[in-house]
Amino acid sequence: QVQLVESGGGLVQPGGSLRLSCAASGSIFSINYMGWYRQAPGKERDLVARSFRDGSINYADSVKGRFTISRDNAKNTVYLQMNSLKPEDTAVYYCNAGIIKTGFNYGVDYWGKGTLITVSS
Repeated sequence: QVQLVESGGGLVQPGGSLRLSCAASGSIFSINYMGWYRQAPGKERDLVARSFRDGSINYADSVKGRFTISRDNAKNTVYLQMNSLKPEDTAVYYCNAGIIKTGFNYGVDYWGKGTLITVSS
């Protein structure tokens, strides 16, 4: 089985910073992409940032210049450094990864359980 475990959420004041981590574990052959989505109360789950195996990266326009995604491929871990946080960044943040399990030749989308980030004074 494959698991994604997030860490690093919490309460932060506007203008502050937080760093999220997500580690993938299990019978992993390869990881095509790892990234982060978020879902604010009453809203849909939206892409925040995603890093692909070829090195390409996508960011939501709302976080460009403030958030940085990075990966440690040796540890199957993705990070999200969030700076200059705003109240509108308040949401549950979910780790997402496209993973090919050992013994398989196709990828499956996996999700973490989510971690809450609250930006408030």
